[in-house]
Parts: sequence; C-alpha cells; structure tokens
Amino acid sequence: MLKKTNFLKEMSWTQFIERKKYTDLVIIPSGAFEVYGYHLPLGTDTLVSVKISEILAERVNAIIGPTLEVGDSTALEEFPGTMTIKAENFKQYLWDTVKSLEKWGFKKFLFINSHAGNVPIINQIARDLQSNNEIQCAQIDYWRFIKSHCDGIIESGELAHAHASEAGTSVMMHLYPDLCDLNKWVNEPPKTGDDFPDIIKYTPFSEKTNSGTIGNATLGTKEKGENLVNRSVNRIVQFLVESWGIKDVNEKALEV
Repeated sequence: MLKKTNFLKEMSWTQFIERKKYTDLVIIPSGAFEVYGYHLPLGTDTLVSVKISEILAERVNAIIGPTLEVGDSTALEEFPGTMTIKAENFKQYLWDTVKSLEKWGFKKFLFINSHAGNVPIINQIARDLQSNNEIQCAQIDYWRFIKSHCDGIIESGELAHAHASEAGTSVMMHLYPDLCDLNKWVNEPPKTGDDFPDIIKYTPFSEKTNSGTIGNATLGTKEKGENLVNRSVNRIVQFLVESWGIKDVNEKALEV
C-alpha cells in the first residue's frame, strides 16, 4: 500500500491528478547551502523550510512543490562547503517552476523561505505571477517571521535571531535533533559593532564571525524550538484560513 504523501515529487502522475482535485494550494520551500555554525549542517535553511512546509501541508491539505535548495550565499562563500546560485539564475529557475505549477491549475502559491537572500527574488516572482488576477501569493521569510512570535520563548534578545544562534539552534534541535552537534556550539558575539545600522552594507560574513554563529547558540533548547515552530505554523494556518479560505483539515491547533 502506497504511503500518503504531500510531496509532488513522490506522486505518480495519476496520484497527482487525484490529489489536485482537492487543492489549488502549492507550497514551495526554499533555503540555502551555507555555513551555519560549527554545530549545525550546511543545509539548515533548506531543511527547516522543507519540514515547515511538510507540517503545514498536513494541516491544510496542500501539495509541496519542488524545493529550491541553494540560494545566493555570496557573502558567506569564504566558509568551506558554502554554495551559491546567482540571483538571475535563481529567479529564472523559480519562474519556470511556478509557471509549470500554474499550468497544472495551482492558483495559490505559498513560499516558505528560510534564506534572506531569496526574499527579494521571490517578491519579484510573486508580483509577476499575480498579474494573473486569479493567482494569490504569499511569502514566509521564516527566520524573520518567527521574530514576531517569540515573546516569552527566547532569552537573548535580538541576537537570538542572528545566524545559527538561539532561535535557529532551537528550531533545529526540535526538527532535526540528530543533525545538531551540541558539543561544538558556541557563544560568539559579532566581531565588530555597527555604527551605521541605517546604511545597507555588503560586509563579508567572515568579518563578523569566525564560526558562522553570531549570538549565543548554547541557549538553544528543543522545547524553545517546538514552541517557535508551533506558534509559527499556527499563525500561517490562521492566515490561510482567514485570508485565503483554506480549510484546516486538522482543526485541533498545535499546543504552544
């Protein structure tokens, strides 16, 4: 007996036809392939976006489209293992992907994105897609998104949401505990201050951190990660139900 799946890549074309009868919502995960501290894997951004997409799809009966695993990580390229896709290539690949999905009848596109560098490109794609008045798009910039939903959970203030710090470490400890090497986590404040935070600058990441962590990763806990994930998923489902008319097929909300 075939397992139930929400991933398009795991469906046969005949399975897809049947599943498509019940939804026009597609979730598209995207992330990056870059340094994420000594203690977390290079694919952390992508791993998180895929898992959040999977949890959401179960709640709202959505189909999960192709994952864009690699983004533009040029600023971090001095760290071994980091990979990068130039913005123009990422945009064209994503455009072709969403147009293929549109062809097969999807009208609601939810981008679950865990890499800041992808945000403006997805914004451009979404606005172009919505030139078709039947199309609706929304993007969850996940690491920035959870900053609005972390009250009473995180301890280290703004730095909790810096790179591979308290929040990111906690989420990974909850979602992928076997990929977290907690013997190697560190508390590393930024190497230099910023006297001009109101100016957009293009500083190599290696000038900010030696490890790839900025902040105190050692404050991360599995419980914090579970609460952050539950709050964020509940909020996204609330949006889909109230703004897009999607039915929550698992009406018992996650506990926080």
